Amino acid sequence: MPKNPLAIFLLIFVFCTAALGQNSYRAERQQMVNVQIKQRGVEDLSTLVAMNTVPRHQFVPQDQQAYAYEDRPLPIGYGQTISQPYIVGYMTDALSLDAQDKVLEVGTGSGYQAAVLSEIVDSVFTIEIVAELATASASRLHDLGYANVFVKHADGYHGWEEHGPFDAIMVTAASEFIPPPLIEQLKDGGKMIIPVGSPYSVQHLVLVTKSGSEVRTKNLLPVRFVPFTRN
Repeated sequence: MPKNPLAIFLLIFVFCTAALGQNSYRAERQQMVNVQIKQRGVEDLSTLVAMNTVPRHQFVPQDQQAYAYEDRPLPIGYGQTISQPYIVGYMTDALSLDAQDKVLEVGTGSGYQAAVLSEIVDSVFTIEIVAELATASASRLHDLGYANVFVKHADGYHGWEEHGPFDAIMVTAASEFIPPPLIEQLKDGGKMIIPVGSPYSVQHLVLVTKSGSEVRTKNLLPVRFVPFTRN
């Protein structure tokens, strides 16, 4: 501890400012959950708790942190975005996740959705095609203590076969069709949620359920996602 009174004052000021900033973000995060998500029909308690726990501002660029809890997507670089909070909550809720589940995510982005999933399930395997984003999100998730999230830089079309089958699969980029390898890696009784449609028009979130050899799909709501890219 420094002996200079001015230095001591500055240390206390910095500490208090940081604490106030975190408290402010907690309040904004609570308001995000209550107003943007819960009041719009997402009622699953585990989803609401997860989104009230994960520090969304840590998953966006510094110049976007002031907007982290607003109800809109934000740019994260390389032509990619972090989805608006409501869509994150809606997609998470739609999968009806359990604590013992193993989940595949295609489209890691900044790692925010993976972090939300990790608060609910046993393990998350997430794939990102942009090498820089994969590296950054892996580092971020590690630093924030999300030890049950595993990041891979790869083409998500092929899934992550060696860790399948998965109880649930979430795709966070719009594909013109549902990739067959992802259906194959979905457990019997599992669910997948994926935006389907052209990147140049409105897409639809599609819920896929698998029962033996039967695969059913259901359109949920119109959305706008960045396109599913391939190597």
